[in-house]
Amino acid sequence: MLAVAASTQSLIPELEDVVHHGTPARRAETLRRVTTLFLEGAQHFGDEHVALFDDVIGDLIEQIEAKALAELARRIAPVPNAPPEVVRVLAIHDDITVAGPVLAQARLHDGDLQYIAENRGQGHLLAMSTRIGISEALADVLVSRGDREVARSIAGNQQARLSPGAFATLVRRAEEDGALAEKIALRTDIPPRLFRQLLMQATEVVQQRLLARAKPETQDEIRKVLAQVSREVGDKTSPRNYAVAMQTVCALNQQRKLTESDVLDYAKAGKYDETIAALATMCSVPVEVVDRLMGGERFDPVLILGRSANFSWDTVHAIINAKPDAKDISSDAIKAAKDNFDRLTAATAQRVVRFWQVRQGTGE
Repeated sequence: MLAVAASTQSLIPELEDVVHHGTPARRAETLRRVTTLFLEGAQHFGDEHVALFDDVIGDLIEQIEAKALAELARRIAPVPNAPPEVVRVLAIHDDITVAGPVLAQARLHDGDLQYIAENRGQGHLLAMSTRIGISEALADVLVSRGDREVARSIAGNQQARLSPGAFATLVRRAEEDGALAEKIALRTDIPPRLFRQLLMQATEVVQQRLLARAKPETQDEIRKVLAQVSREVGDKTSPRNYAVAMQTVCALNQQRKLTESDVLDYAKAGKYDETIAALATMCSVPVEVVDRLMGGERFDPVLILGRSANFSWDTVHAIINAKPDAKDISSDAIKAAKDNFDRLTAATAQRVVRFWQVRQGTGE
């Protein structure tokens, strides 16, 4: 160590001359020599020696071209005790070829990383998204500001700690990004509620890819989630006979195409059988399936069917009130149902209905 320190000291006269009078080429060459000297002894250096290199390299890089800085960044990024101030200067550099290597690998304070995430471009965010041990606070910024490539990268980074809010944002974005959906679904730390939402909104192609890639135990969970809404407790009771109601509704549908107003009129009149028959006809789902779905305690199937048919909340509310057990429904439950209905998109609802259709062999 003493020999290395002595060699470092022997460079001082040359460094003084290079820093004050050296050409860019000479400064770059001296930087390579000093970097090599540091790398050769880094694992043995204490804090005082690292601080010395921090000062020396810091002086050299004040006026040097990006190409030389990028080379420096690539060389010192993997070193655990790389000069901290030099690393910070490289990390905030506008040129991603300079900042990228240290943002992806080097030790940096989380506060510095968050500042860079909030103020630099997508290239910087992408580099950070690959780091080991990303904190929730940093992940929140990356998910919020990052583009599609950044979102996919951090979702696939199993060592990144994601908050429930970050997961929720990623799941919303995954509705239009199948590749992102696949990466999120394969994470073991996704909250169950969001895992269910992710699968329900995924396209059939993505669902099949997930099943193909997942471990056996995960495949079972995916199948369970996909079928959960369809297995309502309503099938514990004897199914209702909708033959007469279906004849009435089909006759009306032949005269003129059924509309939302017809469903609303049936529901408000307390004609439950006709309401279910009309809903089944308009959504192209077997009436027996709609009967089982409507017989459960949860409102999810009603919300999904209504949203898929582009019904208003007033119509959906009327359908809920037409249920035989409507008198037992609390105002809080209705409010929660409306909130869920407002959040539910037509695309998501239609994908779930398509799943019910295909599962029953009625999909076109």
